Amino acid sequence: MNPLHRLFASLRLPLLLCLSVTGVVARMATGQENAPHESAEASEQRLRPIAVSSDGKHFVYDGTEEPFVVWGVNYDHDRDGQLLDEYWMEHWDTVEQDFREIKALGANCVRIHLQLGKFMDQPDRPNDRALQQLAKLLHLAEDVGLYLDITGLACYHKKNIPPWYDSLSAQDRWNVQALFCESIAKTCHESPAVFCYDLMNEPILPGKEPATEWLGGELGGKFFVQRLSLDLDGRTRQELAGQWIRQMTGAIKRHDDHHLVTVGVIPWVFVFGGGKPLLHSPEVGDELDFVAVHFYPESGKLDRAVESLLAYEVGKPIVVEEMFPMKCSPDELIEFVRRSSKHVDGWISFYWGATADELTESPQSGLAGAITAKWLKEFENESQRIRGAGGSTIDEPESN
Repeated sequence: MNPLHRLFASLRLPLLLCLSVTGVVARMATGQENAPHESAEASEQRLRPIAVSSDGKHFVYDGTEEPFVVWGVNYDHDRDGQLLDEYWMEHWDTVEQDFREIKALGANCVRIHLQLGKFMDQPDRPNDRALQQLAKLLHLAEDVGLYLDITGLACYHKKNIPPWYDSLSAQDRWNVQALFCESIAKTCHESPAVFCYDLMNEPILPGKEPATEWLGGELGGKFFVQRLSLDLDGRTRQELAGQWIRQMTGAIKRHDDHHLVTVGVIPWVFVFGGGKPLLHSPEVGDELDFVAVHFYPESGKLDRAVESLLAYEVGKPIVVEEMFPMKCSPDELIEFVRRSSKHVDGWISFYWGATADELTESPQSGLAGAITAKWLKEFENESQRIRGAGGSTIDEPESN
């Protein structure tokens, strides 16, 4: 396996899109260190709750019509591929530094990924220590001034999946998932740092024939795609998906009925070149507050990517919850952001704990590192325009 392929395998990307990638792939990073530290009290005053506008189509600061635009990064694993909830207790100083680097990069939101096996000791018993660490992360986000997109139910590393979990029936599995959601919401409901709950990363549905595995294919030792059920069991795909969404959102709303809820999906309309969304269709996703979709535009095909986004206009805000210059250049990805801004209310890329300067200075980074460093600089530069469109929570201090 050549170095570029190894880098490719370490990325967090939608499975089917990844299988066709031939471009240069690199790890995401951030650009500046030692961002100014602010008190939690000051940050809580400026992290105002985010809501959906009165017309249902955009994000605003709650109680106003002042626009809010998401500009963030996925913070799922570190430089060595460890997932956040695998190192955040032993290496908390790294998490603190990374959050300040993310803030300095111009982001206002961080998408985190929580593994079910790290948060559920038994089907009926959440892990208190993990929940306490999540509360600690919320305080850090408040202190730094970053909103969190909290993505749950992950089964990315098989070693962390409890033996009892995969032996459950689909409904019993859903009940465990619902308790997970309820526990997360109970921990997070009072925090001003919560932007949203993302129920699950890229859930998929069974086909006409029953499946035998809960997880999709492996990518770099991780399993990012998960089935909601192994069998339709007499239901349509729409009925099954709707039942699952209602149970998970209901669990969250028992403790938190004011923060937003979504589910991040593979853009099948983009992948297959047509069709309609399922999980975010009105008959299935009525309980969801906004559309979250994962896009990796191809070089020379930006028109198709922007056109595919139109299928996800269902009268709700849209967030491109994953993007990266994987199959296009950094300049083209910025062009995609700008051209999609008529339809999109936020974009979230990736950060994996190495700054642009570190990538540039490291002899091991190579071409992939150079491309990643360029993207980080483009990301930081674009943040200034995003702030002007409503992406900043406060006025940024003038630099000396």
